[in-house]
Amino acid sequence: MTRLESLRRKILPLREQLRVRNQWLQERLDTVIPHLMGREQIDLWLIICREYNEDPIVMTMLPAPAMSARRTTILAFCRNADGSVDRLTIDRYGHGSYFLKAWDPDREDQWDCLARIIQERNPQQIAVNTSAYFAFGDGITHTHYQKLSETLGDEWMSRVVSGERLSIGWLETRILPEIVAYPALIEIGHALIEEAFSNHVIHPGITTTNDVAWWMRQTMHEMGLEAWFQPDCQIQAPGQSSSFLGEPQRNLIMPGDLLWCDVGFYYLGLATDQQELAYVLRPDEQDAPEGLKAALADGNQLQDILMQEMLIGRTGNEVLQAALSRAKDADITGMIYTHPLGNHGHAAGPTIGLWDQQNGVPGNGDYPLFQDTAYSIELNIRKKVPEWDNQEIHIMLEQDAILTGGSMRWLDNRQTSFHLIG
Repeated sequence: MTRLESLRRKILPLREQLRVRNQWLQERLDTVIPHLMGREQIDLWLIICREYNEDPIVMTMLPAPAMSARRTTILAFCRNADGSVDRLTIDRYGHGSYFLKAWDPDREDQWDCLARIIQERNPQQIAVNTSAYFAFGDGITHTHYQKLSETLGDEWMSRVVSGERLSIGWLETRILPEIVAYPALIEIGHALIEEAFSNHVIHPGITTTNDVAWWMRQTMHEMGLEAWFQPDCQIQAPGQSSSFLGEPQRNLIMPGDLLWCDVGFYYLGLATDQQELAYVLRPDEQDAPEGLKAALADGNQLQDILMQEMLIGRTGNEVLQAALSRAKDADITGMIYTHPLGNHGHAAGPTIGLWDQQNGVPGNGDYPLFQDTAYSIELNIRKKVPEWDNQEIHIMLEQDAILTGGSMRWLDNRQTSFHLIG
């Protein structure tokens, strides 16, 4: 039995998955929301959306098996003087014990109910999800913002501020049960790649990179995992230029090829995101060429440098520049484009570089790193390989880690040697 087959048996039935996710949701609502509203000094946080045009974060707040908002849904988080938070829902259907139903449709208009609650609570700062930089913090539609303005009037609207940092904080913060469970998800991803980059899947001269990508996609589907992007697999080879950001010259896998893959899925409401490398042995080889192994070592060193610079309170742009400066001193030619990981693949939190913005990312890169946030450590290095007539290659790596206890650590180790095929 392969490692992937063994892990497949541990994936929970759907009903049990939803039970676990609702347990996590209850704890998140009880602990994360009061902390964030206190940190940001927000008295009332409104999340307003409607069915099939949901705020990006609302589905992370509604208990399973909810699959959408219903009609117009208004969630209101009201902070009390003692720091506790009352969770209200102003919608027709309610959400059980997770939110207290605050509106009786037979006695009051929905928006009049919201206005009454605000007048009774007298909040000094009202957060609404608007953001110039973060899609996750920009969930209210133009129509609903207009309706809110009409309902509250100038006096109350003068107290409205952006809920951007509340939205990002809610999504990026992992509670302890999530942190404890996350490594098992990452291990599934590692096992999936291990199987894809093996003789069980790849037959040189027959198998194509598209075959490998679709094998990963099909296998995830059969395991009950949801791919959040189409998996990818590409080739680098002697005499063939790197296909990084370009069209591959060849997709038929042959001996002597350096293979790269990119794959990620959702399970238990959390995302994985991984890139690893394999070498297809020639008939007379027992290992990858030393030049390729040296390039992988440079990639690992850049990972180490980046994670050492990821300190709580630093912005993404500060981390990026510090890491790239150290890489230059170490004679490593690299690019960093690391992103948070959590309820989404490209998740909420600070952007640490984009492949086409290595001098910093305005706005998204100015957000600071906070405790208990997961990241996909994504980067590449370029290096000449002597065995390939000094041809320059890309080593593209992506592994998942978490900032907790004041420092970064891998969620399930990382790749330090090539998968070998053949």
